[in-house]
Amino acid sequence: MATTSVQNIRRLYTMDPGRDGLGIVDNAAVVIDRGRVSWVGPTEAAPAADRVVDGTGLIGLPGLVDPHTHAVWAGSRADEFAQRLAGARYADILEAGGGILSTVAATREADAVQLREHARLRLDHMRSRGVTTVEVKSGYGLNPATELLMLEAAATEHHSIAVVRTFLGAHTVPREFRQNRTAYVEQIIEEQLPLCAPHADFVDVYCDRGAFDRDEAVAILSAGKALGLKVRAHAEQVSYTGIAEAAAKLGATALDHLEKIDEAGIAAMADAGTVAVLLPGAQLYLKDDAPPVEALREAGVPIAIGTDLNPGSSPVHDLWTAATLSTLISGLTMEEALLGITRHAAQALGLHDRGHLAIGAKGDIALFQPPPGEPASMESLLQHMGRPGAHVVLCSEVTD
Repeated sequence: MATTSVQNIRRLYTMDPGRDGLGIVDNAAVVIDRGRVSWVGPTEAAPAADRVVDGTGLIGLPGLVDPHTHAVWAGSRADEFAQRLAGARYADILEAGGGILSTVAATREADAVQLREHARLRLDHMRSRGVTTVEVKSGYGLNPATELLMLEAAATEHHSIAVVRTFLGAHTVPREFRQNRTAYVEQIIEEQLPLCAPHADFVDVYCDRGAFDRDEAVAILSAGKALGLKVRAHAEQVSYTGIAEAAAKLGATALDHLEKIDEAGIAAMADAGTVAVLLPGAQLYLKDDAPPVEALREAGVPIAIGTDLNPGSSPVHDLWTAATLSTLISGLTMEEALLGITRHAAQALGLHDRGHLAIGAKGDIALFQPPPGEPASMESLLQHMGRPGAHVVLCSEVTD
């Protein structure tokens, strides 16, 4: 297999944990051999390669990682957006049968081709912005057949970037089980999970007011873990439930949202090495409080950032936008934001071979043109939202 050298990168942020800070190398080169990084350093010292990509004037980063999306769905919730602008709260819309439930109805009516094609377009756009690995959840089927269909639509072989799949049958209780939620929890554990687990990497649950309580969530997460799935949860978003502490004690890889997390939950996450995934798009759209970033920081909890791309509470398609919002409304520093969409985001998915450009890491590189008149620096990329897309070098396969 041919080697590829990306050369003359004005400023490279390797995010290599073995280097100081963000692992900055100026006038840098990265050599990729058999899909893996084989050399990183100054361009003038780079070894010869079969193919050369010119990065003159560009900012280099490892391929970005979006650790939380709901990128497979059908239907529209533009009307719900109008309701929220008029003052309705998302939790109230959900409890009235809207929100997730309206997307469930549309997704159940869609066929496999439609779900796959819509997801492909969403993920292609993410790639154009430098994302090379993405997490995608089910959760708009809420029955065995449609949950499986969603996970199949998200499979990596259908898309231009790597996909980590999460089973989220416990997104909410469907209409047909509203009077017998215990029966739905049993269906998740006894039917949905055994069917879907071979097609997923994680099990997830939405534990909050209007969805699943802590005991139900722990039962579902435990069942998924017993089937070999890694654990994560939508935790402490709208109201405090205690699920963050409980899920961390189950060995959760990541916990998401966390606006209402308490000290015990943070301590449990720190003890378990659980990553906090902040979702500033949802925070913005739902007008939620910011998560307790300073407490997470002081406890040494790694912080990642996701788009939470979904049709209702966070229709955010751009990970850079989420990163910038994390500095403006969530309290992250620029350095934390950059780590949050690279190394820490990969860690949130249990992936340690990407999100950085150390020797042996996955050879995904994203190159970015600074905004006009701006320096080749992370500060420029984070300050200026909506910039043109990335030139992606994906595992030694050169594409535009």
